[in-house]
Amino acid sequence: MGFPPGGDILLQEFFREHNYSMVKTIAPSRWYRLIPVAFITYSLAYLDRANFGFGTAGGMAQDLNITAATASLLSSLFFLGYFFFQIPGALYAANKSAKRLIFWSLILWGALAAATGIISNINMLIVIRFMLGVVESAVMPAMLILLSRWFTKSERSRANTFLILGNPATILWMSILSGYLINAVGWRWMFIIEGVPAIVWAFFWWRLVDDKPKDAEWLNDEEKLALEEQLQREQQGIKPVKNYGAAFKSKVVILLCLQYALWSIGVYGFVMWLPSIIKAAPDMDIVATGWLASIPYVFAIIGMLLASYYSDKTLNRKAFVWPLLLIGAVAFYGSYLLGTTDFWLSFILLTVAGAAMYAPYGPFFAIIPEILPSNVTAGAMALINSFGALGSFIGAYVVGRLNDATGGFGASYIFMAGSLLISAIITIIAVKGASETRAQKLAGQVA
Repeated sequence: MGFPPGGDILLQEFFREHNYSMVKTIAPSRWYRLIPVAFITYSLAYLDRANFGFGTAGGMAQDLNITAATASLLSSLFFLGYFFFQIPGALYAANKSAKRLIFWSLILWGALAAATGIISNINMLIVIRFMLGVVESAVMPAMLILLSRWFTKSERSRANTFLILGNPATILWMSILSGYLINAVGWRWMFIIEGVPAIVWAFFWWRLVDDKPKDAEWLNDEEKLALEEQLQREQQGIKPVKNYGAAFKSKVVILLCLQYALWSIGVYGFVMWLPSIIKAAPDMDIVATGWLASIPYVFAIIGMLLASYYSDKTLNRKAFVWPLLLIGAVAFYGSYLLGTTDFWLSFILLTVAGAAMYAPYGPFFAIIPEILPSNVTAGAMALINSFGALGSFIGAYVVGRLNDATGGFGASYIFMAGSLLISAIITIIAVKGASETRAQKLAGQVA
């Protein structure tokens, strides 16, 4: 069937609107049943990995005689453990049970996080940080796999975003709470108090979540069937991929691995070292540091919600990824140019950078199940996320070493800016072909 100029775009828009109006009426209870649980679970995971930066700035480094170089290693060791165990965990979640995997992960990471508050030597701290990464490694891909079984294409960016909102939202309140806890009871009790909730929440998770719609007693048969049929229809237009080996060697997966690694360099260099950057300002105490460190995450939450909404509305994922990464790169470079001449203007630019780095997460993770069939989606997500962990390791470690070697933060700003710039360029290259293919298939379905 031929199209007049612009006709294919109109038909695609019609299909998007028709599809969206149809699927949004399927089992609306999914949103208030699953999304709050996913949000809280990922929030607790993020709490127990990100509060280390506050512990270091709040007296742990002094009490345990941790040098700047060792602090960099400790900050990044989590991501090394996170890197090595992504794929096995994701395959277990895909082939057996994401619910069971996350249940035991909650208990173990809560225990390890709390144990950070009772150790007395660096060697034990090294083991705990690495093991915390191992235990948490499968949580992100397992959660994405779980959501991909419950939410359709026109919902997925928003579902992913509400999950990943646990990241900036947690850092927002964690920054304030950790500052007060350290000030009131010390860094040891801060780790213990913030580690225990994950253990308690594990039992709520087990009670509230089901692996697949067919397992949910709170859905009726009609809702289960309608959701399953819609998810199966979305798989019909995706080119088959024989196995994980073929998926891992595909150009788009390789490029997305590299893209996410570079993106994560910027994100985790920022997350792990922002408290130290702020505390280095004149007359800055730990409570004020906590309040200021929370501000970028307020804007990150707003950016994530807007990007995910318009990404689902237009089904144009790329447009809500690379431009925002480019803005983050420019903001970091602006902070570098300012140096130490104007702390507040530099802080505003860091806030822009933080918000711009977080906003694309929902659209980005919606790309993968739209370009790969379900039989290889889990492994591809895990591989891409594992390279993100590798980038996080590099970001946390190298930023710390640059800060230590130069006695300032300018070199690390350049490093993070360059990483985000290259990540934005790779996004354009990687998603271009995939977006064109999806558009052609969408037009074919309408025809």
